Amino acid sequence: MPIRQPIISVLGHVDSGKTTLLDKIRGSTVALGESGGITQHIGASTIPIKNILGICGDLVKKMGVDVKIPGLLFIDTPGHEAFTTLRKRGGSIADLAILVIDINEGFQPQTEESLMFLKEFKTPFVVAATKIDRILGWRSENSCFLPNFREQDERAQNEVEEKIYKIIGQLGEKGLKSERYDRVDDFAKEVCIVPVSAITGEGIPDLLMVLTGLAQKYLEKRLEVSEEMGKGTILEVREFRGLGTTIDVILYDGVINKGDTLVIGGRKIVTTNVKALLKPEPLKEMRVEKMFRQVEQVSAATGVKISAPNLENVIAGSPVRFVTDEKDLEKARRDIKREIEEVEIETENEGIILKADTLGSLEGLIKVLGDLKIPIRKAKVGNVLKADVMESAGMKKPLVFAFHVEILPDALETAKNQDVKIFKSDIIYKLIEDHQKWEEEEKKRSEKELLESVTHPGRIKILPGYVFRQSKPAIFGVEILGGIVKPGYKLRKGEKVIGEVKELQSEGENVEKAKIGEKVAVSVGGVTIGRQINEGDTLETVMKEKDFEVLKKLKAKLPEDERKLLEEFEGEKK
Repeated sequence: MPIRQPIISVLGHVDSGKTTLLDKIRGSTVALGESGGITQHIGASTIPIKNILGICGDLVKKMGVDVKIPGLLFIDTPGHEAFTTLRKRGGSIADLAILVIDINEGFQPQTEESLMFLKEFKTPFVVAATKIDRILGWRSENSCFLPNFREQDERAQNEVEEKIYKIIGQLGEKGLKSERYDRVDDFAKEVCIVPVSAITGEGIPDLLMVLTGLAQKYLEKRLEVSEEMGKGTILEVREFRGLGTTIDVILYDGVINKGDTLVIGGRKIVTTNVKALLKPEPLKEMRVEKMFRQVEQVSAATGVKISAPNLENVIAGSPVRFVTDEKDLEKARRDIKREIEEVEIETENEGIILKADTLGSLEGLIKVLGDLKIPIRKAKVGNVLKADVMESAGMKKPLVFAFHVEILPDALETAKNQDVKIFKSDIIYKLIEDHQKWEEEEKKRSEKELLESVTHPGRIKILPGYVFRQSKPAIFGVEILGGIVKPGYKLRKGEKVIGEVKELQSEGENVEKAKIGEKVAVSVGGVTIGRQINEGDTLETVMKEKDFEVLKKLKAKLPEDERKLLEEFEGEKK
């Protein structure tokens, strides 16, 4: 069987240098055209093996690997897009991945997110420790890392080593063994860390050498192209001048011919015919127009733009099958229907409503939320509709997650009226972060409400010489010896209830509560000074069983004097 080129996903934190690194390899300027220099959409570009060998020089030969792969296919992606169980073999589009980490920053939020996907889908990866040119005193003289490293002064060498070992430690905390690539003993068990610079090009030959060697040595069986129907995943759906709606596809198995029947999954299964196949020129990026040539056939693995009728309602992330023989058509439809059903969720259980832009995004989010033990009632591709909000309104905790989709106006209005909380973001970790922050705030708010709903322990002393009225109501000055006192609290002397606090005043102004050390005037109904109570007496708040139960659960939230008083009251109660 022929060997295809491995598909390599490039992941990492925003601004870690992913696209710039690929630009240096391609010799292109894709990053310059990006919004803010950040990859907003997934893209793919092919690096032929002759270019790789030209960049690597003798490095690949030194590895002792007989290179048979035709090249490397890079996917530049925000992260989650390249991972979806719609690809059965290995659980993701990617055969290998580059995890880009700024050597000066180490792990950052999206580094964690990317690593989570790599581990979840068991995708082997290499770490590109970028921006070594920013190391203090670093001199860029050689394109290969090791000879250049030996030319640096001791201080720069030590700083690089220190920063690499920091990354080794951070990967170790995630249960992964790693080492600088030239010190790796077992490439099957250790993650290679390759220091690189996307500005000077240092380390890029080393990185390509490691990727080529790993792909050829460990993935040869996986890279065999089957004789079955072509299989792929849609990366983007976009308008293309002169062709109308087109789809950018990663073909990961088989062959596509012009005229093949095209079966696409999504909100509904679409069957159409391939009108034109447009292949990006080598070293060019699928997102850049005018860089395509029409071809009659493409074989895996490759990125290809496809023109066909009836693509208007197709969605990114959908699985695609290319059928040459009509007898395979029904099988293709069944396969795709099953694969979509394996991702989307629809239950009668309590949980959140999740809407995402692609099946890949949806599947990634389902896994993330599952790890966080966040239950899902429904997970579907598409914008947030009024029906989604209404369904969420019936939940104990009405929450909607909207990833990279629109919230329709009537859905937004309904959410306000029905008190449904919607979390919306185009970045997974931000979506999760916002939810966690909201949960913490809700927990604090709920605890505060609960704490305010019960009577707290309090102890006061009637100050001698500060009786302002003996009865109806009795008004007298007190000092708070511990805990708190509020209007509405009942007071006791020993075990006998003597009355209820009507008001508290400090310097002639009403106050909502008084705490330890404060001196206030208190008015108490149903009691007479000189009969039931006297100057110098100590009084305490009356607490019910419910008060004790709530405060015991939230004991950590109480001031130390309240905790001590609570324990004392509880001891007396027993």
